[in-house]
Amino acid sequence: MQASDTQLTLGLFSMATAARIHPIAIPEALPQGVSAFPQLRYMGSKHRLLPWIHSALQGLSFRSALDLFSGSGCVAYLLKRMGKEVVANDFLEFTHLISKATVENSTACLTPQDLDLLTHPNRTRRKFVERTFSGVFFDPESLRFLDNLWANLGELSSDYKRALALAAAFRACVKKQPRGVFTVTGNPLRYDDGRRDLHMPLRDLFLESAAAYNAVVFDNGCVNRATRLDAFEVDPAGFDLVYMDPPYVPRADDNCYVKRYHFLEGLASYWQAPGTEILVDTASRKIAKRFTPFSYRKTAADAFSRIFKQFRKSTLVLSYSSNGYPDLEVLVHLMRQHKSTVTVHERPHRYHFGTHDKVAKDRASVREYLIIGS
Repeated sequence: MQASDTQLTLGLFSMATAARIHPIAIPEALPQGVSAFPQLRYMGSKHRLLPWIHSALQGLSFRSALDLFSGSGCVAYLLKRMGKEVVANDFLEFTHLISKATVENSTACLTPQDLDLLTHPNRTRRKFVERTFSGVFFDPESLRFLDNLWANLGELSSDYKRALALAAAFRACVKKQPRGVFTVTGNPLRYDDGRRDLHMPLRDLFLESAAAYNAVVFDNGCVNRATRLDAFEVDPAGFDLVYMDPPYVPRADDNCYVKRYHFLEGLASYWQAPGTEILVDTASRKIAKRFTPFSYRKTAADAFSRIFKQFRKSTLVLSYSSNGYPDLEVLVHLMRQHKSTVTVHERPHRYHFGTHDKVAKDRASVREYLIIGS
């Protein structure tokens, strides 16, 4: 970090916040196996920041950890590879299943026989995906594949294998969908950016993703869990460290994960779970979005204050970005109400996620923060 950058950051804080500012940490080597974790094109994913996050976490003393907003599961998986007892929590079903497959699961893998079973034509398949999303997402062959996959899922021998199969399907769908989000409808070749995934059969992308998820299954000797709860419903007892990467309010646009990934959330239960009823008057066949106080300016600061208080007995690690609201100094002040020592690690970062060029140019380049209260 240049000296001017450090001075600018220090100038953000009054004596009341008294945070210790650490410049960019030199990334340490990741634990074995972390780099193989399948990357998912997911809004706000910390996959490319894992070496930096690991360098900060290594300096902390803890045995058990909660990833409160686990998303794609990459940080929870990092914690598992660090030998910690991990709980990965998220309020979306499809992200919960990814963590169930990779964090909670320690032994089950999809065998060649399992994959043959999953991809074998099933005459009893329902045609819900094919009928509902024809002309909206994907080609007819891909839609039929998803109907067929769901018809065969019940034949697998364990919940972990089903979670692995669905995780592979989610990743395959994201890879084949233009820009990786389900706000883009119609002919996908209108958005052809040259990626080979757009032209590959969904079945092949599924098999590739199944192999990728199989490759990261391992036992770290701890009992790890994946839960699906609202963050404020999680029992705070028993965690040495709580890592938080909530859907903070961006300066523009929105942070609605359901808006962007409603197709995956519906696919997780074949649109049978409560809350996955399709809004038929929407072009992309969306489902209703779920409320979170972290998504609104009027409620975000109070939500952070509440979550810091809820987990005040644990070491707190908040992942945050300079394009979020509230501002960094506000968050440090709120954390200082419960923690005597607050340290901020920072580094520049560029997010590649975006739905149009203006996002990439105006808001993708940020400063990333790890705010640690101990």
